[in-house]
Amino acid sequence: MANRREQQRLKSRSFKRSDCPLACALDIVGDRWTLLIVRDLAFGKSRYNEFLGAGEGITTNILAARLRHLEAAGLIRKTLYQKRPPRYEHQLTETGRSLGTAITALVKWANEQLPDTRRTRLR
Repeated sequence: MANRREQQRLKSRSFKRSDCPLACALDIVGDRWTLLIVRDLAFGKSRYNEFLGAGEGITTNILAARLRHLEAAGLIRKTLYQKRPPRYEHQLTETGRSLGTAITALVKWANEQLPDTRRTRLR
């Protein structure tokens, strides 16, 4: 369960197009890149260049926009690690970490249903 601050952050930012839970979730994580960034964060990546080097070919402008979106949604937090020029590390919040179950389910589904995907062993 997300802590109170994260819950209020999610409520304060309107992502809703309807009251359908799936539509609401997709409004936050349903684009082509967001869950891949969450995946990378879950596996220890935290810096901008690490996300760029992940292999899927995300562009810098899309990455920057998705990181801002994830922070506004309360799924990540950033902390300054260098002042000049300013550079940030990103970490999943409790709310962001809770997406692990959904990501695991999608990986399992892909392993079972999509023959041309790399088989991934789940923890």
